[in-house]
Amino acid sequence: MGEYTSNDSELFFLPVDSDHKATEFRLFSTAPPHMRAFHLAWISLFSCFFSTFAIPPLLAIIHDDLNLTDTDIGNAGIASFVGSIFSRLAMGPVCDLIGPRRASATLSLLTAPIVLATSLVQSANEFILLRFFIGFSIANFVANQFWMSSMFSSNVVGLANGFAGGWACVGSGATQLLMPLIYSLIKSLGVTSFTAWRVAFIVPATFQIVTALMVLVYGQDLPDGNYQNVQSATNQPRERNFLKVLFHGLKNYRGWILGLTYGYSFGVELTIDNIIDKYFYDRFDLSLQIAGAIASSFSLANIVSRPFGGVLSDIMAKKYGIKGRLWSLWIVQTMAGILCLTLGQINSLYGSIVVMVFFSLFVQAASGLTFGVVPFVSKRSLGVISGMTGSGGTVGAVFTQLLLFSGSRFSTQTGISLMGIMMLVCTLPVTLIYFPQWGGMFCGPKINPTITGQDYLMLE
Repeated sequence: MGEYTSNDSELFFLPVDSDHKATEFRLFSTAPPHMRAFHLAWISLFSCFFSTFAIPPLLAIIHDDLNLTDTDIGNAGIASFVGSIFSRLAMGPVCDLIGPRRASATLSLLTAPIVLATSLVQSANEFILLRFFIGFSIANFVANQFWMSSMFSSNVVGLANGFAGGWACVGSGATQLLMPLIYSLIKSLGVTSFTAWRVAFIVPATFQIVTALMVLVYGQDLPDGNYQNVQSATNQPRERNFLKVLFHGLKNYRGWILGLTYGYSFGVELTIDNIIDKYFYDRFDLSLQIAGAIASSFSLANIVSRPFGGVLSDIMAKKYGIKGRLWSLWIVQTMAGILCLTLGQINSLYGSIVVMVFFSLFVQAASGLTFGVVPFVSKRSLGVISGMTGSGGTVGAVFTQLLLFSGSRFSTQTGISLMGIMMLVCTLPVTLIYFPQWGGMFCGPKINPTITGQDYLMLE
């Protein structure tokens, strides 16, 4: 199964394999359909992260306007995660059935009015409910990763997934910087404080609508077209029964392990996004602005860290096959757990910042490495496996938030240390992942490093 360089070179701007998936990844190209899909995928998901995390930077003003209690704010944060759990799990089989393009755009268009409705909220219960529904939007992450797995061949799929997910996740850091600026700009026009924060939500809602329309108009599900003609694109029938697709994926134990692993990479990242600014503010007596700047740097590291995880996964696969992907995932996430444990123990400001930076690099790279394995678990239920893994990220965030950072059971620094221990424990099941043809971390037949992704995908 090699590259096509004659007929296919006339059809595609990038070299492709026999399934017409791109075998090269050119970051600054917008060539259709492969690189165009990449840019549409990350920009669309970026807008969803921007919307989902647009509220926390303005919480001080929203708190005063709505008379929220600390319990209300905590419950709202958990509600946003809970909403994304169910939507991510559902998004997987939806992508399998109608394609990532329509699935992504539909979800964005459905949740954008809810983001806009934030400007109309009047009570704590309405605020919590809105955060629950806004959380649905980041289920677009599943469509994002599914789309990249449909467009890029095995030798670059980790790289494509890493960049598409990593650049999108930067939205959670960008909103911490931009929403206060948008609020200040509106207020400078003579708008009162309690009105200005409401008007500010027109920006993320509009951004989400625009990117969704771009996906619909300019996107393409597969290299050969959209899902309406998937049979002619793949020369094989596709399962159209929702329950069969869903249960086929749910029966695969590898998906459950990857969901657990992702719960303590991306799930930890979400948890840190919620607590790290307050941690630096309280423990080192910093101003809100400085603590916020430090906090935003954690998410902004996704520009390079998550893509690096995808690159590392592909490099290791070239040398050692699927075994290389699994070993690199286990090592990097274990290192992230050690750094998380250290972060909770260190007592100096500058030492904490240094450890946090290295921690962000490793934990986000582990997320990229996880989705370097996902495309090889199941061909028939790729969307379900992606959804299970993505849902695991938010389940891990909710569980960790409730157990370690809600109430006064543990101090924040103790909670961070315990979270590091949980990461170490929950990464161990990666050693149990085994592919009948290609083995696992410790056993299996000899790996031929020239085997392509389609051969892996033929597994199920």
